[in-house]
Amino acid sequence: MGSSEREFADKVACTELIAAWGVYRDQGKWAELRGTFTPDGHISISWFRGPFEQFVERCRVSFAAGHSWSRHHLFPPTIKLNGDRAVAETPVIIRVRQKFNGIDVDLTSCSRFLDRMERRGGSWLIAERAAIYERDRLDPVEPSRAFDELFAVANTSQYPEQYRYMAFRLAHSEGRSLASVIYRDRGAETADLYARYSDFLAGKGILTTARSPG
Repeated sequence: MGSSEREFADKVACTELIAAWGVYRDQGKWAELRGTFTPDGHISISWFRGPFEQFVERCRVSFAAGHSWSRHHLFPPTIKLNGDRAVAETPVIIRVRQKFNGIDVDLTSCSRFLDRMERRGGSWLIAERAAIYERDRLDPVEPSRAFDELFAVANTSQYPEQYRYMAFRLAHSEGRSLASVIYRDRGAETADLYARYSDFLAGKGILTTARSPG
């Protein structure tokens, strides 16, 4: 197989892996979901930052409770390759339906996933994922005076606009809180994240997952 064919095959494999993650996460296929990440994999999203195994367990418990419904609409990723390393950036729309203060609401978040990927044992796996938030909104499923009254007194401006309503929802939800670091457009932490991923792709450092500070 020539270099161009190998590059094409690697990009297809990475694309299929990213798409599979969304299917397994949304359908509650936990064993398959675990198989998309390296054993030492790490993930950073709005409500969780830590080992991927712990993330899967938190998702499993929430899924079983049936308090919310979510879907990840993933778009074709942009993938950069360097041997057994890859960095993928995938636009995603995250939709969540749940009760909020007794009101059925829909949260829509426009974001993107930034993945560090590694070829291990001949197969591509995600070593680290960071969600980067762009813009979101929160809507009642049906017209609701209670929803209007809730927002009339809400201080949503205290949260960054890139994940404002996700943060507002999490702050008023039981069992979840905002992660210690949340990546967003134009954030200093996001610039550092891109720099670290670029170093990884260039071959700097070992093939291992970054850990949370502290």
